Amino acid sequence: MKKNLLIALLAALLCSSCGEYNKLLKSTDYEYKYEAAKNYFAKGQYNRASTLLNELITILKGTDKAEESLYMLGMCYYNQKDYQTASQTFVQYCNVYPRGTYSELARFHAGKALYLDTPDPRLDQGATYSAIQQLQSFLEFYPNSSRKDEAQKMLFALQDKLVMKEYLSAKLYYNLGNYMGNNFLSCVITAQNALKSYPYTVLREDLSILILRAKYEMAIYSVEDKRADRYRETVDEYYAFKNEFPESKYLKEADRIFNESEKLLK
Repeated sequence: MKKNLLIALLAALLCSSCGEYNKLLKSTDYEYKYEAAKNYFAKGQYNRASTLLNELITILKGTDKAEESLYMLGMCYYNQKDYQTASQTFVQYCNVYPRGTYSELARFHAGKALYLDTPDPRLDQGATYSAIQQLQSFLEFYPNSSRKDEAQKMLFALQDKLVMKEYLSAKLYYNLGNYMGNNFLSCVITAQNALKSYPYTVLREDLSILILRAKYEMAIYSVEDKRADRYRETVDEYYAFKNEFPESKYLKEADRIFNESEKLLK
């Protein structure tokens, strides 16, 4: 009996809430709508808040309430994990209110929203480049921001994601070997370009051993008149690798490649 009564009371409250919200949508009292939108936002009812705010940013245009409404709208999308729309809304805010009250927060969240929406490294990284651009823009505008360290950490993580994509591409070329062309050379070029673009990457050692492996394989499969030169290149690559990573986890493999190359050169 008590359970049925509780359910009935909850249903009545829900209907009352829905009825009140529907009346609010039809209302032309925009000050009231603005306060209601802020109240919904504070309660975490972002869907209702965003519906009201989308209307208010146009009607209240030219007032400080329109500025706050646009920023809150961005945060509604952000908190609902609609990161693409959130970022677009924050960028819109920065364009309309470049020196606005919330411009620092808007620029920060424009980048962070895209950061949270970046794809797996194996997929297209267009969104990752966009996130980097937004975060770099934030750091240029607010170099002394209290959010600077967080923005930089996100930038490093995004760069690592781009390097990982290059590493996976280089590894794929290596695994393809001589299938339909010299994929070992493509592996070397891809890995070297990644190291040039991101010299401090955490994958530096992994990219470097991949270059050594690929050069060794190129030497093995070379035509006779190029074989000696390619083994010499492999030996040179080995010394460069060992100098940079004297305690590498790949050292046994690198030593084997070196010994085989030296033996074949003699």
